[in-house]
Amino acid sequence: MPAQYVASLRRAAAGRSVSAALLAAQLREESGFNPPARSPSGALGIAQFMPGTARAYGLRDPFDADAAFDVQAHLMRDLLRQFGAVRLALAAYNAGANAVRTCMCVPANGQTQAYVARVLGLIGAATDVSGGSLPVRLVK
Repeated sequence: MPAQYVASLRRAAAGRSVSAALLAAQLREESGFNPPARSPSGALGIAQFMPGTARAYGLRDPFDADAAFDVQAHLMRDLLRQFGAVRLALAAYNAGANAVRTCMCVPANGQTQAYVARVLGLIGAATDVSGGSLPVRLVK
């Protein structure tokens, strides 16, 4: 993770009681830590928020990395509470909560399944299926 983001990400994670390693792994996968990132699907910023999600969480500028970290931590805390499992929360971040709620699984589209596997792999938790607490560490 780029050094200029470490303190801000840790603050955001601590403020929402979410693993900083989980958030960092997502950011690596979402944008490669690139604040001006734009996806073909319309997702914006370092955390790749869709405009509706950004609005719903009060994020005025998705290209502001510090603000995006706070919203990412808030959203992940909400998804972890809603789904009770890291893999389902990650799937909901990627595919939307409704897609996960429909099956209470990682939706059977290759993109979301690959996203969940890559993020879990980055935090050293690719074998977790229980949804319990995860020992996390960010690896290169």
